[in-house]
This record gives sequence, C-alpha cells and structure tokens, in this order.
Amino acid sequence: MYVSTSEIVQKANSIVAQCGTRDPLRIARELGIEVMYYPFNEQRGAYKVLMRNRFIYIKNDLHPVMENIVLLHELGHDALHREEATKVGGFKEFEIFNMRDNRMEYEANLFAAQISLSDEDFLELAERGYDTQQIARTLNSDINLVALKADTLISQGYRLRQQEHCNDFLRYDK
Repeated sequence: MYVSTSEIVQKANSIVAQCGTRDPLRIARELGIEVMYYPFNEQRGAYKVLMRNRFIYIKNDLHPVMENIVLLHELGHDALHREEATKVGGFKEFEIFNMRDNRMEYEANLFAAQISLSDEDFLELAERGYDTQQIARTLNSDINLVALKADTLISQGYRLRQQEHCNDFLRYDK
C-alpha cells in the first residue's frame, strides 16, 4: 500500500511527540522495538517481526551518523510497513534500500528525514543561505536526507529550491 508524503510526515511527527525525542534508540525503546547489533557482511540493517515481536538489527561497526540514519530508516519500516514485514518475515537492507525500485525504501527514507531533521532547524538554516552539504554537516545528517527533507517541505508549500539526491544512498556496496 502506498503511503502519501503527508501521511509519512504526520506519522513521524506523531512519534516524535509521543516519544518526546528524535533520538532513534530512545524512540525504539519507547515503542518496544528491540535493537540488536550484528556483524553483517553485506547489509547495514534489517527490520524483522517475529511472533509479534519487533526487531531492528544494525551492523555493529557503523559510523554513529550512519547508525542513526539506518535506525531511523528501519523505524520507518516499523511505522509504515509492519504488516508487509510481518507477511514476508522482515526486510533486509541490501534488497530494499534502492528507492528507484522500491516505494517502501523511499517512504522509509522520507520518514527518517522527517524524524531526524526538524522543520524549524532545517528552515532556519535554509533561510541563512546554507546549502544541502552545510545543512547536513550542521545537523549531523546525510545530504540525501537533507534533500528528501527539502522535497517534503516543498510538497507542504514551502518555497525552496528542489534538491538532487542519490536514490540508493544507503546501499552497502557504494
């Protein structure tokens, strides 16, 4: 089932309000999702639902910024795609982080951008004339999440310049 950008924004904002944080580990804990670290070879993370218990597996040696992005992405799958994950036994990153070929990946990345980057912080930096790279550096994020956030704000009526982003920026083989 397709999830609209406005639904993704609403769901992400609701979770931030409910949990009182943008920190992905705290959000997972508040939502009852077990986060486990694993020495993956070919992926950065995975989301699984086993016997109604929700798990996020994270590669154990990721840079802290990438770890947060992957955690937020997997939280997006929990919030938006739990039913689909339950049916197929979970998701693996190397199969689904390509947004060109999979709408669920795009939706999970929009969710990650919405949770990690507050509208206020983003808009303040944009008004100061910061570019995508400067915003990403200032907010400890990735330029692709910043570009997705810009797209989301544009869809909400903000007058920002469309940003280019890489569709498969979370793929491991890059």
